[in-house]
Amino acid sequence: MTDALNLGIAALVLTLAAWTIVARDTFAAVAGFIAYGLLLTLVWVQLSAPDVAMTEAAIGAGLTGALLIGAAARLQKADVLAAAEHPGALTRLLAAAAAVGTTTAIAVCVFALPDPAPTLGPEVAANIAATGVANPITAVLMGFRAIDTLLEAIVLALALIGVWSLSPDLAWGARPGPRHTVNPNGILAYAARVLPAIGVVVAIYILWAGADEPGGKFQGATILAAMWLLVMMAGLADAPPVSSRWLRFGLVAGPGVFIAIGLVGVGAAGAFLAYPDGLAKPLIVVIEVALMPSLALTLALLLVGPPQRWLRP
Repeated sequence: MTDALNLGIAALVLTLAAWTIVARDTFAAVAGFIAYGLLLTLVWVQLSAPDVAMTEAAIGAGLTGALLIGAAARLQKADVLAAAEHPGALTRLLAAAAAVGTTTAIAVCVFALPDPAPTLGPEVAANIAATGVANPITAVLMGFRAIDTLLEAIVLALALIGVWSLSPDLAWGARPGPRHTVNPNGILAYAARVLPAIGVVVAIYILWAGADEPGGKFQGATILAAMWLLVMMAGLADAPPVSSRWLRFGLVAGPGVFIAIGLVGVGAAGAFLAYPDGLAKPLIVVIEVALMPSLALTLALLLVGPPQRWLRP
């Protein structure tokens, strides 16, 4: 039964991947990509990687899918021009050859791995006690490869700055995205009043459990961002102006705490982002608690878009 399920998921993943590539309509390709990401979530579950599965569902299919939907809406006029184009036979042949060549190269690399495949798992298991956390994913991301996690948070902030830079000069400092107006008694407004309280509790639980169980700041931040977006889509709140001091402080507070604790490690433990003995877990929890609100703000504002509404008429 398990083999049949795995084969079925693999076939669906490959089919959706092919559909996403060959679909001529942008929205259809985006829909295929989102479904592809959700199926990859099942793949990671089958591979006993729940942390990666949650990240794939939240970031890979959820956030990225929403960004692509927004991009598809902006490219509606380009779709008409793309539909009128007919690539020549040589172009199609070269594209197919490049795709097959890339796939073949990846397959050769995978099948050429020794048996058993090289892994750092034993080293992580032997040293995880030093981090004070029981979740090996958290130990790797916040202990052994903390610099990578810090850079990921900084890259997201830089991506948001890039999105904001797309606004006209006159709109800089204004509110991002459109102002949503919906029926205050409709189902969307009702959901926006009920779900955020539940979402906040779930996000906090996922953050807190991430030290010892599957979860963490990125998954919790995605839930918080989704709840905030729901409230804005229902017209119950408006996006803050990008010139807001509290907004800018919130965006940099998490990475700032991360960097500060890293600098403390230079004096207390002899290396940047090294944790003093006995304080690794408390410091990891402090970093994650500080990062989650910053990540939630960043992810939500990435979806809202560049500033476009002036503060004054």
